[in-house]
Amino acid sequence: MKKKYQLIIFDWDGTLMDSTAQIVNCMQLSIAEMKAEARSNASIVEIIGLSLEEAIEVLYPQASPAFIAEMATVYRDFYLFKDKTPSPLFTGVVDMLDELRQDGYDLAIATGKSRRGLDKGLNETGLYDYFPITRCADETRSKPDPQMLSEILTDYNTDHTRALMIGDSEYDLQMANNAKIDGMAVSYGVHSLQRLMQQKPIAYSDKARDISVKIKELNGKQ
Repeated sequence: MKKKYQLIIFDWDGTLMDSTAQIVNCMQLSIAEMKAEARSNASIVEIIGLSLEEAIEVLYPQASPAFIAEMATVYRDFYLFKDKTPSPLFTGVVDMLDELRQDGYDLAIATGKSRRGLDKGLNETGLYDYFPITRCADETRSKPDPQMLSEILTDYNTDHTRALMIGDSEYDLQMANNAKIDGMAVSYGVHSLQRLMQQKPIAYSDKARDISVKIKELNGKQ
């Protein structure tokens, strides 16, 4: 039986990996090192999902390109090398991905992380081989621009009607809408379900483990 959705594209932070605490901590460390005006943890959570440079620009709208570039460098140093805040996978992620692989789905990642950041996460969690195709914000345009999804569709030679984008932020779902790809929200990440539902996803999941069940339901399998 041909699946309606064959290609499943995941966001990374807040959807597969519980990395909010580490991202917030690294940004606060960067702000302190740059001696920049303080920002609340809540305001930092709001920018998770954007590319790093775009996120800094949202936090500091009047900042110069030089400031943004320097803070991005400082942040990457904390995130990649210095900060040891745990970033575990959400409960049930591996079982869920195993089930999707066993059922023959194509899997991909579209993330606001840098290539180095994503590769670090994939290697540390043992998920590198699960995702033959991935796109990062430093390789293409930042969410909610649809370019990274368009490139993933091209790489998989798949029509947009057969792909499903899964994410925890409005940027993920806006990107899906811009690419004319159906979206599924997860309610356990950075943005509230009420906020996510404004982007009109076709479904939502409260647990990572249940994502595969929801996909089977969407594909007409119980």
